[in-house]
Amino acid sequence: MNYWICVTNEENWNVMKKRNVWGVPERDRRRIEEVRPGDYLVFYVMPLRVAGIFRATCEAFESSEPIFNWGEFGRHEVFPYRVRLEPVVIPEEPLQFKELIPKLRFITNKRMWSGHLRRAMRTIPKDDYEVIVSLMKRT
Repeated sequence: MNYWICVTNEENWNVMKKRNVWGVPERDRRRIEEVRPGDYLVFYVMPLRVAGIFRATCEAFESSEPIFNWGEFGRHEVFPYRVRLEPVVIPEEPLQFKELIPKLRFITNKRMWSGHLRRAMRTIPKDDYEVIVSLMKRT
């Protein structure tokens, strides 16, 4: 089982929550193909908050259905490589990411932390997942 942090914007977070599907562009295809049913995905929603945790219910698949909104830098992207999800924890109030930085092992440079969130998704240690989920369940 793997634990992932996934980076998205507000518009695509709303699409993802409504449709229970996460998608990435071509450049992140190999990464999403590593996701397996049962993996946990933590969603970092720009700017600066962790808004929810989902569990993957399938392996990655490809779809050209245009369900997502604008991608990076205002480019329209389809995000064709996708995985279906089910919600685990969606708190009423998201966690503020800056408060998590000192507690997360995957953030090795605490001063220049944003570099750790440059891709659409990356694995995180189980310990980091457990810190995030425990704090989310308190809100």
